[in-house]
Amino acid sequence: MTTHWISTFLDAQAAELGAARNTLLAYGRDLKDVQEWLAAKGFDFDSAGQAEVEGYLIHCDAQGLAKSTRARRLSAIKQLYRFAFEEGWRADNPAIQIASPGQDKRLPKTLDEGEVDRLLEAAQTFGRNTHDKLRDTCLMQLLYATGMRVSELVSLPVSAARGNPQMLLILGKGGKERMVPLSPPARAALAAWIKLRDTRVEEQAQKGQTPSPALFPSRGTSGHLTRHWFYTRIKSLAVHGGVSPDKVTPHTLRHAFATHLLAGGADLRAIQTMLGHADVATTEIYTHVVDARLTELVLDHHPLSTGRRKSRGKTSSDGQ
Repeated sequence: MTTHWISTFLDAQAAELGAARNTLLAYGRDLKDVQEWLAAKGFDFDSAGQAEVEGYLIHCDAQGLAKSTRARRLSAIKQLYRFAFEEGWRADNPAIQIASPGQDKRLPKTLDEGEVDRLLEAAQTFGRNTHDKLRDTCLMQLLYATGMRVSELVSLPVSAARGNPQMLLILGKGGKERMVPLSPPARAALAAWIKLRDTRVEEQAQKGQTPSPALFPSRGTSGHLTRHWFYTRIKSLAVHGGVSPDKVTPHTLRHAFATHLLAGGADLRAIQTMLGHADVATTEIYTHVVDARLTELVLDHHPLSTGRRKSRGKTSSDGQ
């Protein structure tokens, strides 16, 4: 059995390519699912051929998995077999000729400026005490001001935010760093939070506790707030602010950041840099979001749009 394949492959991805922890976890989950399916059919990674890999993808399709999920799993399979070929574990790559199912082109969910304002206001009033309010306000202001991924936000070291910075250094996917400017409200929220945070840290030090280097510390094993915690928190802020929680996730704020910048005339390449996208094609999806919103605006408000033309025509005839 090829039980060591997955662990060795993941170790190599981490060591040689600097793959992020979340990426490695996703690879691990996908490949273990493949391994279990193959085992049920009497195969393993060493003995499976193209027919078995295609059979697994058909199985995923029958389960109703999205094209994006199937494409991601096939990518993991291909990378595993490419690694196995390079290591001499196999003399071929049985997945190399299998075409990806592609991905459904869905526009990312975003928020309008009024909804974002209500979320930012909710952060200032929702918490139980000053600590919670300043923390939540800082989290939300930084997220909307920079378009950070939530994992980048919660793991920020406090050292990156010292000195009332005008730019924030963010460590992104694959260990790549980028600089993102901070808005005045974000800088004010950051300064207020750091002042309170430092007071808490001093109190912990006096009690003999080792303080966390994170900007948003917690008692968990990571030493900082988790993505899951923030996901739950932003849903509560949405309810408090009168915004539909179904529309709100940490990633929605990232989409809103990009969409609002683009609608305001920002350069697509600049947005790509601030989001940390490796390919500008990924950033271009936001042009479609803006186009869709402009189209909706015209259809809803232009006097020559279908619905309004009928209304105007009826009024005119009634007047005769």
